[in-house]
Formats: sequence, structure tokens, C-alpha cells
Amino acid sequence: MKKITKRIYLLLALLVPAISFAQEGVLIDEVIASVGDNVILMSDVESQYVQYRMQGNIDNASDIRCQILDNLLFQKLLLTQAQLDSVEVTDQRVDSELDRRLRYYIAQFGSKEKFEEFYNKSIVEIKEEFREIIRDQLMTEQVQGKITMDVKVTPSEVKAFFNKIPADSLPLINTEYQIGQIVRKPEISQKELDIAREKIKGIRERVMKGEKFETLAVLYSEDPGSAKEGGFIGTIGRGDTYPEFEAAAFNLKNGEISDIVKSEAGYHIIQMIERKGDYVDVNHILIRPKVNPYDLQDAFNYLDSIASVIKTDTLTFEEAAMDFSDDPGKINGGIMINPLTGSTWFGADELDPQVFFVIDKLEVGEISEAVKMTTEEGTDAFRILYLKARTTPHRANLKDDYNKIQQWAQQEKEANALAKWVWEKSEETYVTIDERYLSCPILQKWVNN
Repeated sequence: MKKITKRIYLLLALLVPAISFAQEGVLIDEVIASVGDNVILMSDVESQYVQYRMQGNIDNASDIRCQILDNLLFQKLLLTQAQLDSVEVTDQRVDSELDRRLRYYIAQFGSKEKFEEFYNKSIVEIKEEFREIIRDQLMTEQVQGKITMDVKVTPSEVKAFFNKIPADSLPLINTEYQIGQIVRKPEISQKELDIAREKIKGIRERVMKGEKFETLAVLYSEDPGSAKEGGFIGTIGRGDTYPEFEAAAFNLKNGEISDIVKSEAGYHIIQMIERKGDYVDVNHILIRPKVNPYDLQDAFNYLDSIASVIKTDTLTFEEAAMDFSDDPGKINGGIMINPLTGSTWFGADELDPQVFFVIDKLEVGEISEAVKMTTEEGTDAFRILYLKARTTPHRANLKDDYNKIQQWAQQEKEANALAKWVWEKSEETYVTIDERYLSCPILQKWVNN
């Protein structure tokens, strides 16, 4: 099995159910705390403690266990409130969230088999074991969201939050960029579509006559990620890929070959390897319709003319993006959105290297020449890039980093609202903690009410 990263272990801690741990031959599993009717087992604490240990050295094991128990008490208090409020979560939402998390973890492990091997359980067994845990988590999220939904920070609170940070503790903000793009996607002609379809048709005929699917995938598939693996794309669940691909894949029997399937990526044929419940293992061969070189040159010329108009100040970049770009992001004036943060700012490490290579040479306010790009569908296109703003590395300040500081202040205010809620609710809720944990300073708020 490939090495699992520390980050994955940390994320797994959010999903792993309570399990029993043996220590020197003695099974450890007993109630160590309760909140209302909801209990916390020692194995709940130990399972998360193991995840922390997998991340590296731990200086004070006792403090870590205290912090874990404190968080579990908080979660159980939220759950108790959810039960009192009769919060309901539908089976459909539970299954959807469970599938989403499992797809993520399976992708991190590389395959469903490696994930099952790690837990020594089948996907079906894991889903059954996690279902009620996920339901409880969704219920507590609703309660937590209700507590903080009306918490908002004012500009004066943002300023006060910033002013109380010691000068030598202000975080260092690395260089960030605001970038715009105008994209021109050449239309793929019917002739090129027909050529691609005929090619995949010929490959399918060879497979049906007995040639090995995996060999033809290595030789002809235009999906670089799977071609070298004989067309194997790993385990996929519903919602993981193109709807047309998914519909065809889930209708196949083991060993069966699909008809030709057209998706945004191109033309596929799919070979079912194995289906287990809501997941399938498949091979595929992809042939992408090509953009005609003349159409690609037309796209370059089109953007080149737009760039010339912008440079003469006849048209602003934002106006040109709205009028001429094929990118959905044009509604934002062509300014790119960072998918990791939802903001318009990118760190250098958050940018596509091809984008960074271009914009790093631009002055603020400057646009690039038309440069080649590959769309999400894997086809060739051109774009011009615009460097709207660039920061220099600096200590956080209100003028340049107001949005970040506002977010930090919002998080602190929400944390304070939650702490106040815990204090009030723990006074009227029956809470017990095993005497072995009563010396934890962080737990005093639970026992002193």
C-alpha cells in the first residue's frame, strides 16, 4: 500500500467511528463522560489520539487527550440540543454526504481496494458503520449553524480585533495576485467530430473481435492519466464524472463493453471490471475531437485583435471580457476566482504554473499576448491574461488585508458565541466526566457550572 500522508490521517479522524483499542492485552472501552443521554467512550478519545500520533511527535499526550475530550463534549452537547429541537436529517442527505466523504478518501488512497484494505472492511460495511455517525454530525452542524447564523462583525470590530494583535505577532502575507482572463475556445467542426467517432468506432470493433482492451488503451487512448494503466480510471461513484459516462458505466455488467459514449471530454468506450453497490471499477478508452489548426489560428488572431483594442484604451479589460470571452467567469469582469478560498486573490502556489509563468512577467495593469491553454474538457484554446493587482510580502495590515482580517475577526466572534452558548447550556444539561480527566484545565468549564 502506498504511504498515507499525515494530512489524510488527520482527515480520517473526522470520519473514523469509535473502535476498541487493546493495551497490554486488556480491552479498553468504557464510558468516560456523558452529556444528557449521549455517552463518550474511552475508545472515542483513543481513536482520535491515534490519528494525532500518526501526524508526528506529541509533546504532551495528556493535554492532547484533554483537548480531544473537550471537543467531544462540545459535539455531544450540540447533539443533545439537536435532539431536544427535533432536528431531522433525511436519509438522502446522509447518503449523499457519506458518498461524498467516501469518494474523497478513496481518491486519497488511490483505489477502493486500498481503502477497504486499510480498514479491513468492505465499502458496504463501512457505509453501514458510518451512517449514524454522519447523521449525528449533520444534526450538530445544523445546531452550530443556528448559533452563529446572526453573528456578524462590524468595521469597528474588525479594527479592534486587528489593534489587539501584538505587532510582532502579525502574520506575514506572501505575494498574492489578482488575475483576469479572456478565453477564446475554437468550435470543433463536425468533420473533426466525425473523425474522432470513426476512430473510436474502429477501436471498439477491434475489442469486440477479441483484441485486449488494456493494450488498445495504452496504444490509442487520449486520456494521459489512465492510458498508461490500460485505461483503468479507478473506482468511481455517482456524481464523480460526466453524466453520460456515469449512466453508461452503471448500466454495464462485469466484463461488458459499452457502446460509444459522447461526453464533454470526447468519445469513450467503457469496460466494466467490477461493480460493488454504488461504486464501479472501469477501464475506458478516450478519443478527443481535435481543434482544426486553422480554427485555432483564428482564435489566436481574434484574441490578438482584442488585446490591441484594450492596449489602445478603446475598451477596458472588464468590458472586453464581458463582450468577447468564452469563459463563464466573464460575469465577474473576467477576474478569476480562487476555488480554494472563494476570493479573487491567488498565492503563487495556488496558480497553474503556466499562468504564473506569464503573469509573473507582467506589470500591474498589463495584459499578455494570446497564450495557448487547455480547457477543462482537454481541448486547445487561447487566452489573454491580465494582471490586475500584485501585493508584495508584508505584515498584515488593515489597508491591504482587510478581507482576511475581517474573516479572522468573524471566526473569533463565532467562537466566542459558541463558547457563551456552551457555558449557558452546560449549566442546564446533565454532564458527567470521569474523575481521571477532572484535572484537565480545559475541562473546568464543564465541571464548575
